[in-house]
Amino acid sequence: MSTLNSHAVADWQDRIAATWKIADTLTPRELVRTIDTLCSERPVDDPYAQFERACARDTAGIEDEAEPLYRAALASGALDPYRHARASIQLGSTLKHLGRLDESEQLLLAQLERCRAEGPGAALHDEVRAVLAFTWIAQGRTLEAAALALETLAPHLTRYNRSMAANARALRTPAPV
Repeated sequence: MSTLNSHAVADWQDRIAATWKIADTLTPRELVRTIDTLCSERPVDDPYAQFERACARDTAGIEDEAEPLYRAALASGALDPYRHARASIQLGSTLKHLGRLDESEQLLLAQLERCRAEGPGAALHDEVRAVLAFTWIAQGRTLEAAALALETLAPHLTRYNRSMAANARALRTPAPV
């Protein structure tokens, strides 16, 4: 990549980031239009542009338009691990909103496997678990969702980490008959 090209990409990323910083001041239509305008500077099949366009539509509540863009960005195999995790999380949430709960669960479980393979400190591990908990709630699996949420929370507590984690695991283990 030439220096000129890397500067252009960095400038583009800075302008995308600046747009997201003011996203709450924009209407959904303005957000999509602004992100689309910025993304038009990139090749049509650029996975980073597809990802940003998906995020804008997701934020605007246009999940049915966000889904294929997330899928295209993920299918490229070119996203960095952080954006890959974000795209998986956000697509999982989008699928949940579209009522495709099994697809959401499968996608999020696959992302959790990637997190496990990356090891401690994997990008957005807890966030994946949080969205999976919401998917399980939507599936009617509230006890499993509560257990997952509490297992995710336990390491972040200042006290009682082991007992909270053990109690959360016990929620998933059937009681002796």
